Amino acid sequence: MLVAVPVALTLLGAGCAAPTAPGSGDPGSMLLADGFEPESLNPLLGYGAEGAAKFYDGLLAFDGRAELRPALAAEPPQSSPDAKTWTVKLRDGVRFHDGTPFDAEDVVATYKAAVDPAYASTISSDYEMLADVRALDPHTVQFDLKIPYSAWPSKLVLGIVPNEKLATPQPQENSELNTKPVGTGPYKLVEWRQGDQMTWEGNADYWGGAPAVGKVTVVFAKDDNTRAQRLASGEFDGTVLPPVLAESVGRDGYRTVHHSTADYRSIALPNTHPVAGDRAVRTALNLAVNREGMIKALLGGHGKPAYAPVPESMGANFEPAARFDFDPERAKELLDEAGWRPGADGIRERGGVRAQFTVMYFADDSLRKDLATAFASDARAIGIQVDLAGVDRSAVAARIGNEGIVLGGGNPIDPDPQVYNSLHSSVIGTGTYNNPGQYRNAEVDAALDGARQELDPAKRAELYRQAQRAYVADPGLVYLAFIDHSYVMRDSGWTGYQPPVEPHTHGTTWGPWWNIEDWKPQA
Repeated sequence: MLVAVPVALTLLGAGCAAPTAPGSGDPGSMLLADGFEPESLNPLLGYGAEGAAKFYDGLLAFDGRAELRPALAAEPPQSSPDAKTWTVKLRDGVRFHDGTPFDAEDVVATYKAAVDPAYASTISSDYEMLADVRALDPHTVQFDLKIPYSAWPSKLVLGIVPNEKLATPQPQENSELNTKPVGTGPYKLVEWRQGDQMTWEGNADYWGGAPAVGKVTVVFAKDDNTRAQRLASGEFDGTVLPPVLAESVGRDGYRTVHHSTADYRSIALPNTHPVAGDRAVRTALNLAVNREGMIKALLGGHGKPAYAPVPESMGANFEPAARFDFDPERAKELLDEAGWRPGADGIRERGGVRAQFTVMYFADDSLRKDLATAFASDARAIGIQVDLAGVDRSAVAARIGNEGIVLGGGNPIDPDPQVYNSLHSSVIGTGTYNNPGQYRNAEVDAALDGARQELDPAKRAELYRQAQRAYVADPGLVYLAFIDHSYVMRDSGWTGYQPPVEPHTHGTTWGPWWNIEDWKPQA
């Protein structure tokens, strides 16, 4: 018999919340600016991984409040008592953008491609618990898992692709879906001038109803100051900006909004490095960083200190005792005790090794640069030299094994996707940003393994708290802050704005526009 398993995820009915926002010259269109341009529009290469993919729908959709609702599923998924078998009834009458009907075979093809090495999907490690998926009938799908996994609904936001597009097993880097998406989503891609802009058109046959905002153009402008200046001139209906810069725009007819997130910023340390990999150094750095000062100065107060990857918003899964006090003097004592002694220039040495390493940041991200600079300053105050390197994203993979990097991440739906790929040793080598510092801690691994298989919510939460306590006793990174995401939006034209709790991904597919397909014209 199939039963609903109590999990940390809340599944809602088919209803959906809606925001307010902009309107420019054409009342049915919108012009937005984004600092990030996707490399691919293929769900199997990570597009829309947190469930806000305008060209695709998943079986479930994130509702903006860390909860899930049915999308291509007709109702919430049902689980066997051991959470190893999940059955999903599918919505009827849905069609892909190319006119082909949606059914169970499309779901089966998408999930099989996600884990089949022949497709070289970059998200395969996220679905390692999937043993099999099969169609029970045209409108019912069954997922069989290798382990009990109560967080499986969090994996059902994956955008579904027509099975015809996956008929030939081949690496997805060569797929036409990368630039010509075919989904069931509320918008179709009209044009993508890479490096310049992208235009979406409302799907008139969308199962949820044709969007009232029938055209969205997204201009890609990497530089934060450039986007702010162009928005201040009235060119855009909205954009994403760092918090302090967003507050400074101050143009009539616009407003600044800040959204809570599960999105952390951290300094990922290379744990095999002779300096950054030393436990005393890692602990000392965690004591030396002035998190509150960074949040006040660099985020304008729009953030919360982070010591481990689980935010307070995750309720019982959050461990308040897993923290580091701001204590530079204790940090110096730890380094002294470990044999790291100050040299003539104040930088410590031990056994002829200078306490020095490099931290990269994405050169087009001003906030990450500012955080890296502040971290280097705090590290210098305790005798550790951090050299900074602004890099292009394409350069990271070759350097991340030996250098630190300012990274972000976060998924508010469930602790498992929030923590597992960041800290568990089994994911080392499965992707550039999966446990990039090669952190290994047997106690953390055991708690995370236990938590992903535990069915009782209270016991599961205790295992996550245990993982956090074990982590702060032997930190592998320096978590800095859970940052708010900040946006400036034209304050007219559309109604119903509700701020979401956002994942790491932000910009024009999230922010005030996370469910733009549901907006209505202002009366």
